[in-house]
Amino acid sequence: MTEPTAWVELGKISGTYGVKGWVKVFSYTEDKTGIFNYQPWVLRKNGRTHTIKVLQGRPQGKGIVAQLEGINDRDQAAELSGSEILIRRDQLPPAREGEYYWSDLIGMQVNTLQGEDLGQVDHLLKTGANDVLVIEGDRQRLVPFVQGQYVISIDLDERQMIVDRDPEF
Repeated sequence: MTEPTAWVELGKISGTYGVKGWVKVFSYTEDKTGIFNYQPWVLRKNGRTHTIKVLQGRPQGKGIVAQLEGINDRDQAAELSGSEILIRRDQLPPAREGEYYWSDLIGMQVNTLQGEDLGQVDHLLKTGANDVLVIEGDRQRLVPFVQGQYVISIDLDERQMIVDRDPEF
C-alpha cells in the first residue's frame, strides 16, 4: 500500500491548564485518552516542528490535559496552543480488514459509479449515526461513510474511492 503521508495528526493543543505548564489537548483518537498511548509527539505550529515527550496525561472535566517534558509554566504552555499533535504513521497498528484510518481517506479521489469526478475527500465528520465524507470538487458534497451502501469501493494503492451517489445531490 502506498502511504499517503509519513505523519498522522492525532489532535491539537487547545490551550493551557493551570500554572505549572500543563496543556489542554483535543484528541482525535476514538477514546480521547488513547492519544497518550503514542510517544513521542511531534508538535507542528506555523510550519515548524519539534519532538516532545508526554510525562503524564489524564482526563479533566470533559477534556484531557497533559504535562510535557520541558514545559514548566503557563507562558511556555501558551506558546504551544494551536499546535498540531503528530505521530509517525508506522506507530499506528494496521487497520483491520474493511476499516480505514481517516488519514488514509483524506485526499482520495472520489468518483461516482458512472465515473463522474466528484473531487477529493477533504475531511470527515463524526456524527451519531455514521461518519460523513466531506468531498471538495466543483462544490462541496457530503457522503455518508457507509460501506456497501454509499461507499462502494476504496483502493488505497490508487488513492481512489467509488461512491453510489447522484452528483446533483
